[in-house]
Amino acid sequence: MLSFTPVVDPAVRALRPDFMGLSVVARGARNGGSDADGAARLAAACQAAATGPDWAAAHLEAWREAYRGFGAKPQRTPCSAEALRKRAQRDGGLPPINRMVDLYNALSVRWAVPIGGEDLAAYAGPPRLVRATGEEAFEMLANGEPAIEHPEPGEVVWRDDRGVTCRRWNWRQGPRTRLDLPTTEMWFVIERLEPMPLAALEAVGRELADGIRAIAPAARIETTLLSP
Repeated sequence: MLSFTPVVDPAVRALRPDFMGLSVVARGARNGGSDADGAARLAAACQAAATGPDWAAAHLEAWREAYRGFGAKPQRTPCSAEALRKRAQRDGGLPPINRMVDLYNALSVRWAVPIGGEDLAAYAGPPRLVRATGEEAFEMLANGEPAIEHPEPGEVVWRDDRGVTCRRWNWRQGPRTRLDLPTTEMWFVIERLEPMPLAALEAVGRELADGIRAIAPAARIETTLLSP
């Protein structure tokens, strides 16, 4: 079994000393097409987003400040949790994608916390949260065709040995590492800033692990706190 240890670069720590992440790895898992349970979970999460938690608005504002800290414009490219909440409010809900993505999207909306889900087997080396040089490759799709773009110098990105896997911290994931139906080796990261309580971060992690087990009872789950 290959070691899979996410790394947070000191330059990111300097930018946001309050950052903490929870890494959840699920090995020997399985995915599946969206179902009624997932749709109900998404609908309930979108309803719950309107009333809580009580620190949610301040947490999303902290992410806006973090984005401004590396030169991004959060009104144009918000963090993933805010983008999901805005979409849910605009469209009256969120579209189903697959069972695992529906699970973590529901948790992200309800808890107002960015959550990413990745195909661990698609990684070349461990994931690293760094400030970009601007030369890294980000593999994406443009008009349905494969394309390459580059992050801005100083932008916070997740990357591996091959290139950027997620731009602007958690704004846009690349297709290379996304969770699809055949994925069996999965990595999830829950990303927290103050004032989200550490207890809440841990609670989201437990709910995510429980949800993974409900979908894939044989999955072997490893949880690691990415703290300073």
